[in-house]
Amino acid sequence: MKRSLLNKLILGACASPFLFGILIFVLIFVAGDLLFQAAKLIIEQGVAFGVVARLFFYRLPEVVVMTIPMSSLLAGLLGMSTLNAGSELIALKSLGIPFTRILRPVILTSVLIALGALCFNETVVPFASIAADKLMRYEIMKNQASAIQQKVFLRDTEKGKLKRVLYIDELDTNKGLISGIMVHEFDDTGRLATTLNARRGMRQDNQWWIEDGRMYNVTSEGEVVLLLRFERQKLALRLSPDQLQRSTRKPSNMSAHELWSYINQVQNLGTDLSQLWVMFHLKLAVPWACVIMAVLGAGFGASRRGRSGGGVGFGISVVIVFAYYVVMSFCRALGEAGNIPPAVAGWGPNLVFMIIAFFFAWRVDRI
Repeated sequence: MKRSLLNKLILGACASPFLFGILIFVLIFVAGDLLFQAAKLIIEQGVAFGVVARLFFYRLPEVVVMTIPMSSLLAGLLGMSTLNAGSELIALKSLGIPFTRILRPVILTSVLIALGALCFNETVVPFASIAADKLMRYEIMKNQASAIQQKVFLRDTEKGKLKRVLYIDELDTNKGLISGIMVHEFDDTGRLATTLNARRGMRQDNQWWIEDGRMYNVTSEGEVVLLLRFERQKLALRLSPDQLQRSTRKPSNMSAHELWSYINQVQNLGTDLSQLWVMFHLKLAVPWACVIMAVLGAGFGASRRGRSGGGVGFGISVVIVFAYYVVMSFCRALGEAGNIPPAVAGWGPNLVFMIIAFFFAWRVDRI
């Protein structure tokens, strides 16, 4: 059989289930969460339909990314089940074509899908999530939900070079109060030159003042030397409390690249970064689950005996996906608690299911 005809046969069997999976899984997530939230906003809070529609639109990209690994699993499972039920796989085996060759177009296509999901997750999803949060906070909730914001982080750059990093442990927007302030100043070479910390601060006469603090000099050898103590000092920050809150981005709304940069800048602040590192690895690992799920679904579908409808395959896919997210949640909790390395927490579920996927693929040629 010609190579192009074989690839066309396999991909043709998997294409429709993949598109069906995207549609049905998105509808499940939308019906279970987004529509309920939209109806609640309209009925209970009287939010305009147009505002709710915008919120729905901004939340949709995140849902689509979550459904891609599920759809890859469903595509592999139903596609190979169809070929198996129609005896095409038996015919291919009789021609001496191993299942590893049959898997080749599935793997290559799923790699392309994973790369597309990763790019989508790095560009569209963070932008949409930020827009959704701002819409929820400033148009729907009218910024009344919470005046207290934890862990405010800001960067100040000049001509592409990092000049200052500001970290505030707690910000009270209504009262104009801050606490747990830490400022890192960098020289022209990007080296940390001075660091400052203060217990508290306040906004007075359109200026920020910090109290009960210390300033340290950081030598080229990395030695930290106390320069002075102060009771009260002006902080070079032009933003108002409201602007400060608006300028802050949540790590969950950052792309993997932005999160990597954020972690590298905040790691000298002495805070526990386990949660951020786990989040970073998950942002990279979840899109690549598309490849593993596609191989797992193909191997499982090809090893099944007898005929069964799409409903059975869909049910099996739901069970497998549920098991994957249970393992992922368990590893994430262990990683954030510091019981396992963040890389293991992020990539561990993929490794476990990759072993299972290889087992089913290996088993097909031995049935």
